[in-house]
Amino acid sequence: MAPTITSALSEFITALTNVAAGLVNSLLAVFGAILALGTNTAKAVLQFAQSVLKLGTDLCQGVVGFVAANFFVLVVLGGVYYWYTNQNQRRGKVKSR
Repeated sequence: MAPTITSALSEFITALTNVAAGLVNSLLAVFGAILALGTNTAKAVLQFAQSVLKLGTDLCQGVVGFVAANFFVLVVLGGVYYWYTNQNQRRGKVKSR
């Protein structure tokens, strides 16, 4: 039996609908992949931070660790003070006496 105009149009509309549904599914899949990438990246960063924190706590146990931790804190505070005073001197905010 020969195809009719109605059946040809019906098949064409069905094909267009299938193409549109495929595009929507593809866009949703891309969005899901981007969301999964962000989630996995956040998990990795948090896991890295936990590892660094655990390393710090493990190293600071005992007397040697206590001394090393205090030395590290002093070095960090000194570095922050040095950076802060240099930034303010460049801006002219620190007045010499």
